Amino acid sequence: MKERNRVKPSRRIRPRNFPAKLDLTLVGPGRLGGAMAKLLVSAGIKVRFVAARRLEAARRAVRFIGAGTPVVLDAKELADASVILLTVSDAALAPLARRLASLRASWRGKVVLHTCGALPSAVLAPLKRRGAAIGSLHPFQTIPDPTTGFRNLPCSFWAIEGDALACQVADRLARALDGMPFRVRPSWKTLYHAAAVLSCGGVVTLLDHAARLLRRAGVPAEIVRPMLGQFVSETIGNFVRLGARKALTGPAVRGDWETIERHRRALRRHAPELIEVYQPLVRAMVRLAHRRQPPHTERVR
Repeated sequence: MKERNRVKPSRRIRPRNFPAKLDLTLVGPGRLGGAMAKLLVSAGIKVRFVAARRLEAARRAVRFIGAGTPVVLDAKELADASVILLTVSDAALAPLARRLASLRASWRGKVVLHTCGALPSAVLAPLKRRGAAIGSLHPFQTIPDPTTGFRNLPCSFWAIEGDALACQVADRLARALDGMPFRVRPSWKTLYHAAAVLSCGGVVTLLDHAARLLRRAGVPAEIVRPMLGQFVSETIGNFVRLGARKALTGPAVRGDWETIERHRRALRRHAPELIEVYQPLVRAMVRLAHRRQPPHTERVR
């Protein structure tokens, strides 16, 4: 697996008392699940079953992963593995937990983990009531498709919470992917996930807006994305090295209110739909830069 610059998390989980060899059932083999399972297999962890609502979907996932027996969600044997990894959507998780709990009277000795970022492990309570150790692990990473996930997941940061044994197993899985696990409080997990959405989906949305403005300004379409990619990559590098305030550049830092007003006039004329995006962002930049607007300028509001 490729090496990346590593930053040690402030809190680490020390694994102990979990089995020397883990075997795993994957439930919901989508973008994240397929990528995780394929990487775990390459790290020596056995994938026994791959479960999906439709058998054909499970078969496709098995072909991508390169291991496992395809089964449907009601197959009783999917609970035979020591670890059951649920990589389904947030909305599907609670009903899936109830459905799986009904497959057997006792889940004692089993570890059930989910990968949803906004929900704590408590959503798996039906399985815990039947004896399972429950937990969650969520990668702070973007997974637009399984192939990209296979490339991006190694060396990622993983948020982990849940029962002690489940956290130990989640730690083992994250480290098998050369990952950097850290604890997150269950009650703060939704806030953690909001940060992930802002820093990923929010950035992509802003880049899309910027790309449209550049094309309207006459920049050749074929260079718009490479140009933005280079620009934003340097910006992110500055943020990591210097922190937000020192990495911030532009008219808000300089107190150049005339340029900000020219931006607003141009947007009102050529892209009025973006005024509601531009205004609060500039207001946040002004606060970050610790700037105060002089009273004679039009207030950024």
